[in-house]
Amino acid sequence: MQNHQIFMCADELIKTAKYIATPGKGILAADESTGTIGKRLSSINVENNEFNRQTLRELLLTAPNALNYLSGVIFFEETLYQKTADNKPFVDVLKENNVVPGIKVDKGTVDLAGTNDETTTQGFDSLGLRCQQYYKAGARFAKWRAVLKIGPTEPSLLAIKQNADGLARYASICQQFGLVPIVEPEVLTDGSHDIKKCAYVTETVLAAVYKSLNEHHVLLEGTLLKPNMVTPGSKGPKVAPEVIAKYTVAALRRTVPAAVPGIVFLSGGQSEEEATLNLNAMNKLEVLKPWTLSFSFGRALQQSTLKTWGGKKENVGKAQEAFLVRCKANSVATLGKYTGGGAGGLASESLYVEGYKY
Repeated sequence: MQNHQIFMCADELIKTAKYIATPGKGILAADESTGTIGKRLSSINVENNEFNRQTLRELLLTAPNALNYLSGVIFFEETLYQKTADNKPFVDVLKENNVVPGIKVDKGTVDLAGTNDETTTQGFDSLGLRCQQYYKAGARFAKWRAVLKIGPTEPSLLAIKQNADGLARYASICQQFGLVPIVEPEVLTDGSHDIKKCAYVTETVLAAVYKSLNEHHVLLEGTLLKPNMVTPGSKGPKVAPEVIAKYTVAALRRTVPAAVPGIVFLSGGQSEEEATLNLNAMNKLEVLKPWTLSFSFGRALQQSTLKTWGGKKENVGKAQEAFLVRCKANSVATLGKYTGGGAGGLASESLYVEGYKY
């Protein structure tokens, strides 16, 4: 039954995934939970209420020309059903600009018993039913974040297996109901490890994830991968974008099947400028890359916009310009043609948060 359902949606899933992976375009992750967006708003002394959350999202979605550089936007459930001030559903704003609406479907992480503070992701209750409702509301892709950490003995085999199986089960359910699953196994940057350790862990995790996706009969052509970039730990020795590019692309080439149309990186607390420079360096690498390498940034697309806006109506235009600058910079980076400096001071600020929670 399940495979039959996926077969029915296969053409649409493949078409959607391929479109989202269009070179020169990427994803805005505007799927912060109510708690997380509260932290963002409090950083600019703005109250966390639905009006302010809606205002911020509308500012992003209606920024002149910015949507030209995006192929998808991930919403939180509340946002999927919101409208602009003049009563146009956000979903329609995206569709009119050829941007695919997406939805975060996981319910956050919970501790995994028997491990040293490792986690697994919850949200399977009524997932199929929710996917049906989200599809009806206009969503065509979904996101589920699994989190792994690097430590003396972490990630444990238990955490790797639990999270890989969870991502595969989620992906299979999404595809049954017509949503392209973005598979997000994030290896956190917390720690003092070097880049080689991160590369080893990232490869191990991705290999487990694709084994599990295969076992769950997930249609890889109708999925996208949202991984961490391979970087040193937050307290580790710094390296150049070219080094990050080399290790990241090598890890992906060893583990991600060519059937996957696109890889959309998370920014993982890098500054806006760092994330863009690293993405650019990967696309400049002259090795065979069978998938598009693009972005699915939250903080690294929004931070200078948020600071410029500051919750003030009179700053909306300037904030939208800041957002356009980031969208354009990352679009150019997906083509390996970013020359840097589309930044200003705000874009160079670190966005790192230890043990980052959505």
